[in-house]
Amino acid sequence: MAKLFLPVLAGTTRVQRKSYWAAKLVADVGATLEEVDTILIDPKDFYFPGDGNDPEGKDVRYSELTARADGFFIVTPEYNHSFPGSLKRMLDSELENYNHKPVAFAGVSSGSWGGVRAIEALVQSVREMGLVATYTDLHFPNVQELFDGQGSLLDESYRRHCIKPWHELIWMSKVLKSARESDNK
Repeated sequence: MAKLFLPVLAGTTRVQRKSYWAAKLVADVGATLEEVDTILIDPKDFYFPGDGNDPEGKDVRYSELTARADGFFIVTPEYNHSFPGSLKRMLDSELENYNHKPVAFAGVSSGSWGGVRAIEALVQSVREMGLVATYTDLHFPNVQELFDGQGSLLDESYRRHCIKPWHELIWMSKVLKSARESDNK
């Protein structure tokens, strides 16, 4: 069976984003799983003019990645009890490529909540986009204490914490991919 393409979306373009380190860790762990083909998608590498899902608001490179993806793993920081506008803009650029694909979440914060409110806010949006939310979230509380100044992980237990959400995402990706393929026959 072919590997599942499950990209990790970094959730912000902020210059001093520490959540990028968490996103890199999630992608690195995913790359060790034999059923997974993954990449880290950085919104800084794409251009999304305007708003919404209009043709002129798309970046063709992102459209190609979302069309190919079997599911997604979003790593989002929590800003003001929600997720960043840059993540919303990136997600809004596509709709049909998300339909009936699973999405796992990791939340990141500098406080003790670990991005839980960002994930809660994000679930409503991705559901409306046709994505199917997994139920096992990953949290990175006090992110400034989990990574050093160069982004190296200080607490190796977080590698193990990443596994359960990945396994759920893999399972849901297989099920939903099979259903999408049978509908297209």
